[in-house]
Amino acid sequence: MAKKAPANTAAPVQPAAKPVAKNAPKKAAEAVSVGERAKPATPPSAPSRQIDVFPNPAPQRDYVIQFQVPEFTCFCPLTGQPDFAHFTIDCIADKLCVELKSLKMYMWSYRNDGAFHEKVTNDILTDIVKAINPRFLRITAKWYVRGGIYTNVVVEHRKKGWKPAPKVDLPQHNAETGLLG
Repeated sequence: MAKKAPANTAAPVQPAAKPVAKNAPKKAAEAVSVGERAKPATPPSAPSRQIDVFPNPAPQRDYVIQFQVPEFTCFCPLTGQPDFAHFTIDCIADKLCVELKSLKMYMWSYRNDGAFHEKVTNDILTDIVKAINPRFLRITAKWYVRGGIYTNVVVEHRKKGWKPAPKVDLPQHNAETGLLG
């Protein structure tokens, strides 16, 4: 004879499913579970090797555009292990500038590529130069420690005939605090 459960013990409560919009496709409704968001049919962004550009708003002067990319990743072609780097891109544009989101998607596109530090850094310089033909471009890639060694790769491009303006040394002053003496 089977034992009955005590009268004060309730059956386990099943969490309620999230409501699904009436017009939602059936597959999306089936994929949704408690605490989980349905994957969009088309991701809002994806890696791409396309670099979009826009006209330089001040082509009459040299000015520096600096991009910081602190979370660059690719992987070692020999070991398959991930490599991480902090990229600094200093650019003096000519007629065109790099559009920021496309640069983000471009850098992201290296995530699943196996390449040596030197090759990746040079390839990125080559692609940006091809896209915007800047007056000057310097990429500094600071690769995180690997086998006890940090690697820094610095590559540059100077447009033929471009000469930078001479450096202006300004006087140095102590920081003022507003407090007297």
